Amino acid sequence: MPRARDTRPRHQQIAAELRDLIMRGELSAGTQLPSTAELVARYGAANATIQQALKALKDEGFLDSRVGKGVYVRDRQPFVIDAAAYITPTPGRFRYQLLSVDTVTPPADIADGLQLEPGSTAIVRTRILFHDEQPVELSASYYPAGIAAGSSLAKAAKITGGAPRVLADLGFPQRNFVDRISVRAPTVDELETLELPAGTPVIRQLRVVYSDNERPVEASVLIKGGHLYELLYRQTVEDE
Repeated sequence: MPRARDTRPRHQQIAAELRDLIMRGELSAGTQLPSTAELVARYGAANATIQQALKALKDEGFLDSRVGKGVYVRDRQPFVIDAAAYITPTPGRFRYQLLSVDTVTPPADIADGLQLEPGSTAIVRTRILFHDEQPVELSASYYPAGIAAGSSLAKAAKITGGAPRVLADLGFPQRNFVDRISVRAPTVDELETLELPAGTPVIRQLRVVYSDNERPVEASVLIKGGHLYELLYRQTVEDE
């Protein structure tokens, strides 16, 4: 079978090469990039192509122009988040905005995760997470209507103590969860809501939370801009 060929526009290929160097630390924060003329020679590309590549990386937050000085790698650290934890709201840094609370027939993957019978409904709470007033995550958390109906989970208001407290009060304490991670192109709504640069993929995190006896009590879809995040996984290795 013939090997796949990279058919992306040349400026996207160059941006990918520079992005990789930055993420690997070969071009560290504060480093000045070579001049446009040097990049033209290095990549065998036209000046306009190099400018397109640099613009893409500026839009993603990797580079910064300094008038009269040049282009520098921006001191921008990715959000390294534990894949096993939500981001905790922090005054002045992280905050959630509740968009809607609805009773719906959930999509197939959510219904499967919650082990719902056909035709069953769920309460869904949709939110945006902001970091320094920049939208960085879009989330939708689903709860079986048989559990959540009539509780504060079904009300269009912030919940003191969060969903874990409400579920515990209802007799369904959270015990463990399973995440499924995938990467794909954003939908129109995701691109516009998260203000994503053109061509940026999103990380889709499907989380199912279980209570006692492995009963699923929550399923969430978390959408994150792929240019902002790194997911951190931890595992303890036990002696045999």
